[in-house]
Amino acid sequence: MTDTGTAYILTLTCQDGIGIVAAVSGALAGIDGFILDSQQYADLETGRFFMRVVFAGGGPGFPAMADGVRAALAPVAARFGFAWEVTPADHRPRVLVAVSKGSHCLNDLLHRWRTDTLPVEITGVVSNHDSLRPLVEWHGLPWHHLPVDDATRSAQEQAILDLMAAQGAEYLVLARYMQVLGPTLVAALPGRCINIHHSFLPGFKGARPYHRAHERGVKLIGATAHFVTADLDEGPIIEQAVERVDHRASADDLIRIGRDIEAQVLARAVSWIGERRVFLNDNRTVVFR
Repeated sequence: MTDTGTAYILTLTCQDGIGIVAAVSGALAGIDGFILDSQQYADLETGRFFMRVVFAGGGPGFPAMADGVRAALAPVAARFGFAWEVTPADHRPRVLVAVSKGSHCLNDLLHRWRTDTLPVEITGVVSNHDSLRPLVEWHGLPWHHLPVDDATRSAQEQAILDLMAAQGAEYLVLARYMQVLGPTLVAALPGRCINIHHSFLPGFKGARPYHRAHERGVKLIGATAHFVTADLDEGPIIEQAVERVDHRASADDLIRIGRDIEAQVLARAVSWIGERRVFLNDNRTVVFR
């Protein structure tokens, strides 16, 4: 193999059929493409096919530019009706983070970003409170304080969309942003807004979930990262995790354990988005891990 120095990620989804994998691999072989990693999934219930391929140049015929790679794959994409994208593997999607007062998820994301272990580019942080400004500015990121109430919600959410446009942010990550998003903001970000929920959905929605879990004597607590939709906390799930607890755990213990789970689950979801491993599949997701 002759390494050209540039790797790409091909992601695609289409109606399932015979010959898709062969056609993709054949097209890549035709341009001296060398497949580094390939995963595919056929959903027999919906008839949809999903594929993620990481590849690089393996010979002199490999195009020098991404447009050449896309041109070589375009006939196959047209033949099978792909919804597809070819992206340089080192490209990091730009992300705006929203937070309220809880710092645990934000602090974890910022640490991973600062230590170059989070495959996204955080463009800034927006909040309806001002308490976490020192943390964000210490990391050298822009801080945007946008208070909100019922009277100002539409204008505040439009300001969030304007920030995303100005910063070129592809995703909005809710890192314990304790506001229910309005329908206009949700509709503007289909498949591009990620939330972390403080329970293993669908259990214990709403306020004081860990206190309610403690009152019920639960033996498992967890967290769920999901895409935001118009149905509150019902969007397609990206990642979940649980932790076993027992009768000795107080409500404060559950909160402490739960915060750790929330931070880990959100970080995994954001990482997988950055690595283009997550595909929407109606009200579910396909995640190539």
